[in-house]
Amino acid sequence: MDWLNNKIPRADVSYYKQALGRQAQLTKPPGSLGLLEEIAARLASLQKNKQPSVDRIWVSVFAADHGVANESVSVFPQAVTAEMVRNFTHGGAAINILSNYVAANFEIVDVGLLKTIENGKVIIERAGCGTANFTKQAAMSHKQLQLAINTGKHAIERAISQQSQLFIGGEMGIANTTSASAIAVVLTGLTVQQLTGAGTGLNADKIEHKAKVIEKAIDLHKTFLISPLKVLQYLGGFEIAALLGAYLYAAQQGLPVLVDGFIASVAALLAIKISPEANTWFFYAHRSHEQGHQCVLQHLQARPLLDLDLRLGEASGAVLAVPLIQMACKIHNEMATFEQAKITITK
Repeated sequence: MDWLNNKIPRADVSYYKQALGRQAQLTKPPGSLGLLEEIAARLASLQKNKQPSVDRIWVSVFAADHGVANESVSVFPQAVTAEMVRNFTHGGAAINILSNYVAANFEIVDVGLLKTIENGKVIIERAGCGTANFTKQAAMSHKQLQLAINTGKHAIERAISQQSQLFIGGEMGIANTTSASAIAVVLTGLTVQQLTGAGTGLNADKIEHKAKVIEKAIDLHKTFLISPLKVLQYLGGFEIAALLGAYLYAAQQGLPVLVDGFIASVAALLAIKISPEANTWFFYAHRSHEQGHQCVLQHLQARPLLDLDLRLGEASGAVLAVPLIQMACKIHNEMATFEQAKITITK
């Protein structure tokens, strides 16, 4: 996995300054479009383009099962992971509807379901038949970690082959908020209680049980949790590893990323711990209703675009934010300047 440390290109500050200069000339009070102005300026600097655009969207949803599901940390049974993947292939999930709406290229990748779904609509790049129960042993072997991370890299290669301008990664895996919370506790230094939430809809007693499961796992593996990759190997999920690989390789290739909710943001946190420069290429789509997500966003000092009390996953929140980014670009590129509109401003 030597490629994980490859150089990440920097944004071009000259394009950023030019974009801010144009924003100051548009027919509006300075700064009146708030974060939309920053989005356009950042994209101009990343794309090295005076007229930024995100018309070609790529969505990869990575699916995998988790051994820790056996610890009763989810409202839903583990079988729901595969059932939802089938739903994705039939076009019946929220992410299907949203991806169609923004005309995104959509794919579902099996990184490690308990049982393969071979219907021709799922990309199969499996690291195993679900992770191990990390309250008893490491979630995955080093070889499985490598396979899962490289699965994310391969998704970016497909996205780039289609000249995509924005990458969105999603996840599906019953019990993966347990895994994400455990990783976040180790990487942020925050408490298990701060980072453990309802997930699929747990009540207070079940959330407390989930927190104890996480504490047990961290205590079991504490001597091995010495690097981001070791944390991922011992406490993670195959789909989280795939997201990490996708995010890092996208940044290395100069492809902007729109990060989804809690699990996706934990993957972004892992990527930034490995290569801090990657954060330049990340936009954060929304603030989830999951309390751990809010803590992770604060730790990252990230400013999400939306706050809609979402907690679905699948990349749904990220795709919802796509039209906002597209409109930011349209305003930047097409709005008249004061000179063009022959509007006199006095200072």
